[in-house]
Amino acid sequence: MLSNPPIKIHLNAIRLHQKIRIMALQLTDSNFETTVLKSDKVAVVDFWAEWCGPCRMVGPIVEEIAKEYDGKAVVGKVDVDNNPETAMKYGIRSIPTILFIKNGNVVDKQVGAVPKAQLVDILNKHLS
Repeated sequence: MLSNPPIKIHLNAIRLHQKIRIMALQLTDSNFETTVLKSDKVAVVDFWAEWCGPCRMVGPIVEEIAKEYDGKAVVGKVDVDNNPETAMKYGIRSIPTILFIKNGNVVDKQVGAVPKAQLVDILNKHLS
């Protein structure tokens, strides 16, 4: 009977899939400085909230960018309801707002739901 080998192979496949799955970082008031401001990479920071319809449209785009730019940029999301200090510090009044931060400074900003190509163009501009 071959019940054990398939189970082991299946578990290894799941573990491999979990390692490959790249997601946007969950940024908080407590980890924002170390993860974003002190990073040597450009950061793409999506300020959003669960109740925001346009934020739910932008969310999957941010996840795609996180996967595609893994190792090249820091890509994360700040839930403004749970992290008011960071949202207030950056004057976030409308969501979604996406900030592009380089060397601890905001170098670009996009407010509202926009196509992925527009965000990628901005990011690429700051990567060079």
